Amino acid sequence: MLSFRAFLAELKEELSSPELDLSTLDRLRAKYLGRNGLVNKSFDSISPDEKKAVGPEFNQTKKHIEDLLEDKRLRLLEQSDTAEFFDVTRSGTSFPKGSLHLVTYAVEEITKIFERIGFIRMSYPEVEWEYNDFEALNMPKGHPARDDFETFFVEAEEDPQLGKMILSPHTSSGQIREMLRVKTPPMRMINIAKCYRPNWDVSHVPMFHQFEGFVIDKDINITHLKGTINYFAKEFFGEKREIRLRPYHFQFTEPSFEVDITCGVCGGTGFLSSPSSRGSQKGSHLGENDNKIKCKLCKSGWLELGGSGMIHPNVLRAGSIDPAVYSGWAFGIGVERTFMMKEGLKLDDIRTLYSGDIRFLQQF
Repeated sequence: MLSFRAFLAELKEELSSPELDLSTLDRLRAKYLGRNGLVNKSFDSISPDEKKAVGPEFNQTKKHIEDLLEDKRLRLLEQSDTAEFFDVTRSGTSFPKGSLHLVTYAVEEITKIFERIGFIRMSYPEVEWEYNDFEALNMPKGHPARDDFETFFVEAEEDPQLGKMILSPHTSSGQIREMLRVKTPPMRMINIAKCYRPNWDVSHVPMFHQFEGFVIDKDINITHLKGTINYFAKEFFGEKREIRLRPYHFQFTEPSFEVDITCGVCGGTGFLSSPSSRGSQKGSHLGENDNKIKCKLCKSGWLELGGSGMIHPNVLRAGSIDPAVYSGWAFGIGVERTFMMKEGLKLDDIRTLYSGDIRFLQQF
């Protein structure tokens, strides 16, 4: 019959070694009590009938080995100069907490503002077909926006009806998709997505976010467009800020307007105070702006946020909407540029948002 006394004698001899430390003790525990340790392997190797006979001795041996190992562990801890009390209930290591990116905060705020006046948030593809981004929006072949200096084209198989695949330069393709989805007005949508254009300066980045406001119903006119944009501006920027609709030309709207807002960097003046102007005295012969420098962001007191206008009849037809019965308006405004104009922020270079400078991001 199997006896486990030999394991106890062997363990006691190993525990008496003067070079024994805690790591060696862990190895001894695995050697004798591990799943494939000496005690368990020996017990597994005998027949079922023998197991009944040696079972009590097996359990006693395991308990004795556990006691010997624990007793030795406590004595080693007492002898160690570095032994410290460890509170197992103490919380773990605290790591720095991150936060959402500023653009994400802006997207959330914009969404909530438009939801309050009945707009639904939609999301449409950022990799689009030429047809949805150009033909359906009344931009014929040969239009400057379709040049590869203005639009990123994707190397993919061309569709006979829809054309090439592109990285969408605007969110306006969502207008067509929304018309075909809903089919019968009224429609009231806010579409927020990434857009792509090969531009890089203080107010442009190659990848940016845009939000598309879009309404179609009977008897919709420009006053509804201006009222909606003005409501958004007051909610997002504050009561002091002003907007204007400046006549412009877009292929997919008629009439069309640029949406401008008073600059938050220079306060709508177009100038910043120079150091020398702070010490100038009243009654100087210099003109009002002679000691000031031009605002490098707006240069005029107004900053363009995006384009807008009444939806062109050809665009309505492309979306299977009868322009003789329904009318609508749409606008596309950059999220980053809108955020730059946030009251008190005074961010004069859009590229800072994507610089990855943690010192800038930690301010928010």
